[in-house]
Amino acid sequence: CCNKCVPGYRLVQECTASGQRSTCMPCPSRQFQETINYSTTCRTCSICKTQQRRLSRQPCNKTKDTVCRCRDGFYKSVIDSTKYQCLRCKSCELNEEEIQKCTPEKNTVCACKQDYYRNNKKCEICTKCVHTLTPVVVMGKSAIQLKLRVLGKKDGTQSTYNLVIGVAAAAVVLLLLVAFGTHVATKRCTKKKFQKPSPSAEAPPDPSEEILIPDEESSFDISVQVATISPVCEFGQLNKLPDCIPLEIKISDLIYSVLDLVPVSQVKQLVRSLGVRDTEIEQVELDNRSCREAHYQMLRAW
Repeated sequence: CCNKCVPGYRLVQECTASGQRSTCMPCPSRQFQETINYSTTCRTCSICKTQQRRLSRQPCNKTKDTVCRCRDGFYKSVIDSTKYQCLRCKSCELNEEEIQKCTPEKNTVCACKQDYYRNNKKCEICTKCVHTLTPVVVMGKSAIQLKLRVLGKKDGTQSTYNLVIGVAAAAVVLLLLVAFGTHVATKRCTKKKFQKPSPSAEAPPDPSEEILIPDEESSFDISVQVATISPVCEFGQLNKLPDCIPLEIKISDLIYSVLDLVPVSQVKQLVRSLGVRDTEIEQVELDNRSCREAHYQMLRAW
């Protein structure tokens, strides 16, 4: 069995007898042979053609073919296992930024800038941001605490600001109405207190008052107990201020004032934040075709 020629050589003559070696010669200039072989010819070196946008990265030698690469500004696009073409590198478009530069082996990699998203191969600015609003109103001693939490992009949207302003304004209006109603009711109750007729004057019995008549045997120990007093005012001793319930506040006017301040698209979110259940909201929408009337009934349910 004759031996093979080593890489970089070609066969000139096979061995003629056992124990002898074949005659091999080195490949001529610009030819190569990569493997051990019985071939009588060497392979011609490849040429990096400039018209194909190629440059030589490694020159040809007797054991390896020429290694070509795409010239600057172009990248390698594989056609099949043995062929490829050099294509021009991609340039990032408007609203895109380059995250990987183009190389002879890979194309440019672009991504949308911050606050942009890809839609149909184009980067468009984000217009919808996720946000939640949780108002918590606590009434007590003429004070309102409003807690707001907004989640979303740092630039936000105008609708978020409108909702925040609307809820804050509604809380302020509610505080003013309650304070004004309490003041008016207190003033009226105080005035009625000083205008109340003396016990000796005859006056028709008040149906809202229930008086316990003392026992006849206790002629010297007469006590009068008032079980129920007028629902508007409760009179105590002269040195105590009356405790009054402001009935002058109209809930309907208050609700309409809130609806005027809160954007229509944000009413449902406000109502949910106040604790109204989705089932109640859906039932109100079914019962009322008018959008404003439905929003009114939602707030009234709260």
